[in-house]
Amino acid sequence: MFKKLAILGLILLVAAFAACEREDKREDKREDKKERSTSWMDTLKSYIPALGHRNWIIVADSAFPLQISPGIETIVTNEDHFAVLEKVLKAVDQAKHLRPKVWLDKELAYVTEDLAPGADDARHRLDEMLKSRGAAPVLHEELIARLDQAGKAFKIVMVKTTLAVPYTTVFLELDCGYWKPEAEAKMRERMK
Repeated sequence: MFKKLAILGLILLVAAFAACEREDKREDKREDKKERSTSWMDTLKSYIPALGHRNWIIVADSAFPLQISPGIETIVTNEDHFAVLEKVLKAVDQAKHLRPKVWLDKELAYVTEDLAPGADDARHRLDEMLKSRGAAPVLHEELIARLDQAGKAFKIVMVKTTLAVPYTTVFLELDCGYWKPEAEAKMRERMK
């Protein structure tokens, strides 16, 4: 009888340790996921104070190529495109020294659902998120050429997401938040 109770006790003890180990692993996974999701944002936030006129922040779809220009920093988020875009826009909006000019790939208007499932939803969501920001469509190759040129002299922060729909990248060309184009034009006129 004592032997049976000892065996039963040992089995219960092993089961309790196994359950604790599984919970520890689940907790570790939650912590890892939390660290990954905050680390990209921490990296972006560390750049924000230093960024200014002529810098870019790109919220890229998953297939956007890794750039080799020395000025381009790529941050992989492993997160949803629209959640990332919302966080990036909020961070830029909170920086009083920045004002983004928003560019989208012109090709997106021609990507239909039959060519790329999810295109209609992605286009609709981008339209909603960017409707008051004056987002302008430009051919993808022209935007890439602008990035190539800017990356030679200025920092570009590329924030990659998990979206797998072509031409959904959002390009934020940063400008001065406290000096409006109208003021620049008046000053230039006075200089003549």
